[in-house]
Formats: sequence, structure tokens, C-alpha cells
Amino acid sequence: MLDENLTLAIGFILLMNIIGFLLMGVDKYKAQKNLWRIPEKMLVMPAIFGGSIGVYAGMLYFRHKTKHWHFMIGIPAIFVAQLTALIFMVNY
Repeated sequence: MLDENLTLAIGFILLMNIIGFLLMGVDKYKAQKNLWRIPEKMLVMPAIFGGSIGVYAGMLYFRHKTKHWHFMIGIPAIFVAQLTALIFMVNY
């Protein structure tokens, strides 16, 4: 059985990925309907908190923010930084 803290961490990361994916879809819908948009800071927040894969998948799936270099480069860069930190923490 997994440690309780590890289970909570995995659950949190899954939640952040789901939220990030859904935020991209909602913002794309709002963009198409000329409605109030989700600020870009709010679109990046789930990625910073562990949901970078979900945010990136949402970008590609909904074809949203794919022409913005700071999203196309920044979100994968966040993932690489998080992966590097995780590898470092596991090994030391």
C-alpha cells in the first residue's frame, strides 16, 4: 500500500492536471463566444502546481494558446523543471 502522503500528492497532481485541461477548454469556449476570458495567469497556475501535462494536453486538444510562444515553450519548461526537481529529490 502506498504511503498516505504519496497518495495525497498523486491525487493533488491528478486534480491539477484535470483542472488545467478543463480551464483550457473553458477559455477556448469563451474565446469563441466573445465572453469574459480566464486570465493567462490563471491558466498557468495549475501547471505550476503540478498540472503541466494537463494544461499542455488541453492546449493541444482544444487548439488553444498554441500560437503563444510563452505557452508552447513555457508549459513544457515548467514540466521539465518539475521532473528535474522530482528526480533530484528521489535520488538525494
